[in-house]
Amino acid sequence: MKQAALRVASLLVRFVSAVAVVLLVATVVFFAFRLLPGDPAALVLGEQASEADRALLRAKLHLDEPLLRQYLRFVGSLAHGRVGPSIRRPEVDAARVVLAALPSSAVLAALSVAAGAVFGVGLALLSVARRSRLADRVIAICASVPLLAFAPALTWVLAVRLRVVPLPADPDAGARGTLYAAILLAIPLGAAVARIARASLEAAARSPFLQVARAKGSSGARVWIVHALPTCIGPIVTVIAAQLGALLGGAIVLERLLERQGLGTVLAEALSARDLPVIQAAVIVSAALFVAVQGAGMAMHAALDPRAR
Repeated sequence: MKQAALRVASLLVRFVSAVAVVLLVATVVFFAFRLLPGDPAALVLGEQASEADRALLRAKLHLDEPLLRQYLRFVGSLAHGRVGPSIRRPEVDAARVVLAALPSSAVLAALSVAAGAVFGVGLALLSVARRSRLADRVIAICASVPLLAFAPALTWVLAVRLRVVPLPADPDAGARGTLYAAILLAIPLGAAVARIARASLEAAARSPFLQVARAKGSSGARVWIVHALPTCIGPIVTVIAAQLGALLGGAIVLERLLERQGLGTVLAEALSARDLPVIQAAVIVSAALFVAVQGAGMAMHAALDPRAR
C-alpha cells in the first residue's frame, strides 16, 4: 500500500514538473515576442505599414493592453488549449493550425523511431557479437555526418539520377515518400542507438548470466538476442527519448526538403508570413511533445529495468 502511494506521488510530481516546464517555455516565448527590441506589429506588417494598421493589429493581438493582463490572458487561453487567432487565417486559432499538421509529423517521427531502433540494434549486434569492423565504420560515419549534409545529396542521387525514390513534392509519393523520409531521419537516430546499445552489449558480454546461457548450449544468436539484448532496452528507450529534440528538428528540415505537409511546413510558412501566434503555438506544442515523450521514456525505462525505479 505504501509503495503504491509512493508511485502515485512520484507520478504526480512528474506531471506537475512537466506542466511547469511547458509553462516556462510558453512564458519565455510570450515575453520574447514582447520584450525583445522591435515592434511586433511592425515585424508582422513590415516597416511600410501605416500607424493605423499597426494600431489595429496591436488591438487584435491585445498588444495595447498592460503586459500583466496580456500574460494572464495568454495563460488563460493556453489552459483552454488556445493561443490566439492566426494572422493568416483569423477564423482559426493558431493552436488548431499546428495540431492539424502534427499527425503527419508524428507518423514520420514514429516510423523513424522504429527504423532507427532496428537499424541501431542490428549494427550493435554485428559490432559486438560478430566483431564486425564494417559495422563499427558504419556507426562512426552515420554519427559524424549531419542530416543537413547528406539528405539533399542523397535525395538528388536517388530521386533525380536513379529514380528509385519519389521526387520532392511528388503528389503520388504516398507511403513511399513517407518511408523514404523516415529512413533518412532514422540514420542519425540509429547511430545514437547503435552506440549506446553497443556499450550495453559489451558490458553484458562480461556478465555471468551469459556464460551460464552458453554453458546450457544456447546458440550464439539466442545468447545475444534473447539473453543480452533485453538488458539494453532501458538505455535504448532513454536515448531515443533524449534524441526527440533532434528528431523533431530533423523532421522539420526533411519536410521542407521533400516538400511534405507537416509541422515543418506550418512553421516555415508562419515564419515567412510573420504569423506570430502560429510560431508561438508551434514552439509550445513541440515543447509539450518533447516533455511528454521524455516522461514516457523514463516510465518505460523504469518498467523494463527495476534498477531505474
